[in-house]
Amino acid sequence: MTRETLPSPGQGRDGEGSGSLRPQATGSAGAEWPLWEVFVRSKAGLDHKHCGSLHAPDAKAAIQLAREVYTRRQEGTSIWVVRSDQIVASDPGDKDMYFDPMVDKVYRHPTFYELPESVNHM
Repeated sequence: MTRETLPSPGQGRDGEGSGSLRPQATGSAGAEWPLWEVFVRSKAGLDHKHCGSLHAPDAKAAIQLAREVYTRRQEGTSIWVVRSDQIVASDPGDKDMYFDPMVDKVYRHPTFYELPESVNHM
């Protein structure tokens, strides 16, 4: 079984130069690095967007791997990595409770009055 590991400083895939990652065999087949979710902020954007996942031994390595995998063409200005087991999500079965509009709060959406023609661009 092979696994991507961080090379020594200044070493590439074949032991020289590029600073890239190189595969290295591991001793235990059952040990697996934690899963990290990767978010990248594009040059034109104000928010970070989820662009994928990767396995890495720690946060520093996850950022380096994310840079190598998801920003090869300098599309990003910032990278966030978050361990997948640290993300808390709502239950899809509870979507009605979280996302259905409240029937008794009609004032939230101004659909109950007509706009004058002078503001027809709204």
